[in-house]
Amino acid sequence: MSATFRALASVVMLAGFYVVALLQLGAALALVVWLVTVIPGLLAVKLTLPLIAASGGAVLVALWKAVRSKPEPPHGLPLGPDRAPELWRTVHELANVVGTRTPDEIRLVPEVNAAVSEDTKLLGLVGGRRILYIGLPLLQAMNLDQIRSVLAHELGHYSGRHTRLGGVAYRGRLAIGGTIGRIGPRNPVGYVFRGYARLYLLVDNAVSRRQELEADQASVQVAGRDAAASALRELPVLDAAWGFFHTRYVQPGWSAGYLPDDLFGGFAELVAARAEELAKLRANEPEETGSRWDTHPPIGERIAAIAAMPDNPAASDDRPAGILLPDLGTAGRQLQELVVEAGDRTRLPWPEFTHAMVAAGMQRMADNVYRALGRFTGTEDPGLPVLLELVESRRFPEFAEQLFPDHTRKEAVGEFVDVMDTLLVNAAATAGAAQWRHSWSEPARLVGRDGEPLDLTEIAALAVRPETLPEALARLAALGIDPEQGRIVQRRASADGSRLLAGLANIKVDGVEHDILVLNRGLVLIGGPGKADKGTKRLQELVSSVPVAELAGRHQFLPFEEFTGAAVQKQVPLKAQIALHDGRTITLHEQWSSELLEKKSRDTLLEALQTVAQR
Repeated sequence: MSATFRALASVVMLAGFYVVALLQLGAALALVVWLVTVIPGLLAVKLTLPLIAASGGAVLVALWKAVRSKPEPPHGLPLGPDRAPELWRTVHELANVVGTRTPDEIRLVPEVNAAVSEDTKLLGLVGGRRILYIGLPLLQAMNLDQIRSVLAHELGHYSGRHTRLGGVAYRGRLAIGGTIGRIGPRNPVGYVFRGYARLYLLVDNAVSRRQELEADQASVQVAGRDAAASALRELPVLDAAWGFFHTRYVQPGWSAGYLPDDLFGGFAELVAARAEELAKLRANEPEETGSRWDTHPPIGERIAAIAAMPDNPAASDDRPAGILLPDLGTAGRQLQELVVEAGDRTRLPWPEFTHAMVAAGMQRMADNVYRALGRFTGTEDPGLPVLLELVESRRFPEFAEQLFPDHTRKEAVGEFVDVMDTLLVNAAATAGAAQWRHSWSEPARLVGRDGEPLDLTEIAALAVRPETLPEALARLAALGIDPEQGRIVQRRASADGSRLLAGLANIKVDGVEHDILVLNRGLVLIGGPGKADKGTKRLQELVSSVPVAELAGRHQFLPFEEFTGAAVQKQVPLKAQIALHDGRTITLHEQWSSELLEKKSRDTLLEALQTVAQR
């Protein structure tokens, strides 16, 4: 019933979009006719041309692109019956139970998710090739009861004919989104189209949520209420683990130019090592409130709906879901080769990857200190030996005070102990006298050549004072740590690993038009940006095209650490001057025609400049 309703809703709503366009086009033409009687005809046409172009031209172009568009090619690793016979047998069995035909293809994907697609014809009237997508993390972490429930849910979308209108909905969203994207933000026609687009999404998403609840009925039919609810509860837990895995274990090393040789195998080991933590997450109540813009109901609502369904309990089977796919590890490595674009990154086994990742992070922190040291001493090759010379010559408190300006010199020396510890650890790792030991259950630990934990905090406390510096050097020598190994690598701060905070378009930098991206580590100045009335759209396309670190490499990057001061003369429109360590002064001047990436972008830039001004 919902499939028929969605078919009708999609077609009617999409047709209504073009009715709105025709009505607006008619109104624009009528306005032209009326204006001709009041003002010269050529002027009347010029005044109404943007309305006519938006109502007619933008819609026609977007419709043409939507009609000609083709779905994205299937992604993931194909799993044929010869590769995964038990998985295919299970899917075939479940398809029979829920009353649908077996998918034509099963693909393994790198997501905490499962999904189905169907390449239909004639607006969904004729079925087509079906593909079932199964997330590798689900097979790695779920049990058989849970994965059977997940698979039954996806097959329920087929039996409920939910995939039949996927093509119509996809093209409808393309046509509407494409039209809005071609209409300027200040064109009054855009308000009508954007309002209708919101209505379209509200209707389409409401039907999508209803279909999810219908597909849950298939889960209960196959696996029973307990298994269906257990699978739903597991999804946010695995999603959190997946996010933690990438944030803590993968992303820092990836940004430093490394790649683990068995990416997905690492996630399986993490799940096993942190079983107690995941158990605590499972004890949390699932989300019960959602938004009318969501395509899926909140998990709490779905579990409540499952509890009200007739039960169909099956024999419990808590064996790992991975038994459905022989040699899951090999499949994971093949999936990695297929979906991960490694570029020129160095592949390393997990223990070596973790060491290289942490060591690279320590080197970045050390470089921050060494660049400041170079500015303070005027040394072209700043490093740990130069810093220790400052300690020996008793000039060190003056330098420490610059890094901790809110402290007295004596206090700054004490605060610097942790910084010195980082520098010593960096030198030890560079010299090969220490290694960062990988662990899935706790943070990496520094160990010495003997494999025992190595703590350099006491030596760091000795190294910041001239009277105890000789003892610190002797203890470092005994550990095989040569201070000469503590050298700067990156002589100028980069945007590697930076986060995007804000963006402003059409800002004059020293009198020249620029777009500005505000990162947590500095400003990216993009010269010759383009038309003034396309600023927000231009920024959105820019930041979604490549990582911000790459944008910083392509354009002028001003690291905050190179700022010596900032003076804000006017907040709206923004006018400010930035002073740099090299003696340059840069002027920022926002125009009234400037546009923002998001509404708080100006405030974010102001906050950054005021922070610089206060230090």
